[in-house]
Amino acid sequence: MQPIFLIGYMGSGKSTVGCHLAAITGLRFIDLDNYIESRYHATVRELFDRHGEEGFRLREQAMLHEAGEFEDVIIACGGGTPCFFDNMEWMNAHGTTVLLDVDIDRLHERLLRGRHKRPLIASKSDDELRRFIVEALAARMPHYEKADRRFKADRLDNEQEKAVTARRFAEFLQLPTITDSHD
Repeated sequence: MQPIFLIGYMGSGKSTVGCHLAAITGLRFIDLDNYIESRYHATVRELFDRHGEEGFRLREQAMLHEAGEFEDVIIACGGGTPCFFDNMEWMNAHGTTVLLDVDIDRLHERLLRGRHKRPLIASKSDDELRRFIVEALAARMPHYEKADRRFKADRLDNEQEKAVTARRFAEFLQLPTITDSHD
C-alpha cells in the first residue's frame, strides 16, 4: 500500500492520529520531524539554527522523499512540509494525502496547553497566539487544500476520543484494522 501522508497545522493531531491509526491497522508510523532528527542526529531547531530555513527545508524534502518510498506507512508531516518546493504535488503523486481539519478555537486551545514545547509560539500571549494561528493558516491553506482528502480531527482530548477518531479515520480511508482480521 502507498503511504498515507497526514498534513495540517501544528496541533491538528497528525502525530496523535497517526500513532493510534498505526496501532489499529498494523501500518508503520513515521513522524517526519522525528525521522529527520534521527537521520541528521540533531533537533529540528538545531537544523534550523545551523542551516537556516532553506537548508532545513531541503533536508526535510530529502527525508520526505526517502520515507515516502516506503510501503505500508503513515507519515505525519511537519506543518510546513506541504508549503515548500513541490512537496504537496510529490505527496499526492506518491500516496494519499489527508488534511487533518481542526477549527481555530480547538487549535488555539491545544496550542495554549502545549506551547511550552514549541519554541515558535512559547512566548506568545493568548491573543498573539490566536492571531498567529489565523495568519499562518491563511498562508498555508492554499497548500493544505491540495490534499486528496479532509478529515475532521477535533476530538482528541482523551484516550477514548483518540481511539474513536483513529477507528473513524480507518473507516474513512477503508483501511482494514487488526481487529477486523480476527472477526
